[in-house]
Amino acid sequence: PVFLLLSSQQANEEYQVLANSWRYSSAFSNKLFFTIVDYDEGADVFQQLNMNSAPTFMHFPPKGKPKRADTFDLQRIGFAAEQLAKWIADRTDVHIRVFRPPNYSGTIALALLVSLVGGLLYLRRNNLEFIYNKTGWAMAALCVVFAMTSGQMWNHIRGPPYAHKNPQNGQVVS
Repeated sequence: PVFLLLSSQQANEEYQVLANSWRYSSAFSNKLFFTIVDYDEGADVFQQLNMNSAPTFMHFPPKGKPKRADTFDLQRIGFAAEQLAKWIADRTDVHIRVFRPPNYSGTIALALLVSLVGGLLYLRRNNLEFIYNKTGWAMAALCVVFAMTSGQMWNHIRGPPYAHKNPQNGQVVS
């Protein structure tokens, strides 16, 4: 089977994570292939497949033509590498364990914050009255409360899909 991504940048990153997870897994074999087509370089492929939007994930079985279920439902499920791996397992019985590359940005940000606070405390070591300032702590607490109750934080935690279909009329809503 061949899995094809008709490209977009964000979907491309998840697809690369999935393809590399398969390539470096112990179960790797030549039974499964991953390909990518970029619209700018392969507009004729989009035209042959009657596709007018990107990204699209498609499964091409070894025999026969792709069916409707061989196109990944991106609007309903999203395009996380783990969801793609589950879809591939449903289509081919090949299970891919997704390995993400390490992200050190959180560790670096925490080290920078600790260094900044430590440096501030060191420079102000003779006058630490600002630690007992109730107004400053109240402002910091309000900032944390507003950040945690914002829609951005809700989206970050829950990860809702970009768009979904309304069950009553079938209209796609973002």
